[in-house]
Amino acid sequence: MPTLYIVGTPIGNLEDVTLRALRVLKEVQLIAAEDTRKAGVLLRHYDISAPLTSFFEANERGKVREILDALAEGDVALISNAGMPSISDPGYPLVREAIECGYPVVAVPGPSAHTAALVISGLPTDQFMFLGFPPRKHPEQLFEGLVGITATLIFYEAPHRLQQTLVAMLKTLGDRDVALCRELTKMYEEVWRGRISDALSWIAENPPRGEFTLVVAGASGESERWREARVCEALATRMAEGVSRSQAAREIAAESGWRRREVYDLPRS
Repeated sequence: MPTLYIVGTPIGNLEDVTLRALRVLKEVQLIAAEDTRKAGVLLRHYDISAPLTSFFEANERGKVREILDALAEGDVALISNAGMPSISDPGYPLVREAIECGYPVVAVPGPSAHTAALVISGLPTDQFMFLGFPPRKHPEQLFEGLVGITATLIFYEAPHRLQQTLVAMLKTLGDRDVALCRELTKMYEEVWRGRISDALSWIAENPPRGEFTLVVAGASGESERWREARVCEALATRMAEGVSRSQAAREIAAESGWRRREVYDLPRS
C-alpha cells in the first residue's frame, strides 16, 4: 500500500540530511513541500528530480485531498522548510487524514531546531517542554501558566518579537537562565547564555537577526506548590519592604507554583 513519509530535512547545513531521507525523496512519486523554492535548493544539491507540490499553512487544508489522491497512486513525502514537518510547521491535517484513510504514515527522522538548541543550551535536558511560537498578543498569559513547571522550556521566536517575548518572560517567570540560539547549523550560528534581564541588554546592543530558539530554565526551588499561608506571608513581607502588590505577585509566582493573578487576588490583610 502506498505510504506517506514524514521526512526531516536540514535546519541549515545541507550535510545534515540522512541517507535514508535522500533515498526516500528519490523514490517517492510526489514531494509535498512547505516552500517549493527552498525545497528545490536541497533537491538540486542532491540531484533529486521527484515532482513537487506546495503544502503550506495557508493552503494545507485545501491541499489535503489533492495529496491523498496522489497517495492513492504511489508514495508521497512531506517536507517542511527545515526540520521535521508538523513541528510548528504544516502537516498535522494531512497526517490525520492519511491515517483515517488507512495509509501507512512513516517518519524519517532528521534535524530539529528545538532539540539541537536544548543540548547546547547548558540547561537541564532530562525533562523539557516544547511550546513552539508564543502568542503574538499577550504572551504573558501563556507564561503565567508555566510558572510552576520545573522542566526546561523551549520556544521559537521571530527576531522582531524577541524583545517583547523576553520582557513578558521576565515579568511572569522571573529572571531565569536562558539560552538564545539563532541560525543553528548555519554560517552565522550563535548562542548567547545568561539571565533574561541580561539578554534584554544584549539584544539592545545586538539587533536580533534570524529565527531564534529560546531555551529557558524551569522553575527552581520546591517542586511542590506553596501553601496559601506561605504565599500570604511572602506577599505581606515584600509589600512591607515597599514592593508594589503587582511586582510582589510576579516575584512570588515565579517561586511558588502559583499564578501571578492568584497571588495578586489573595485577601488583603
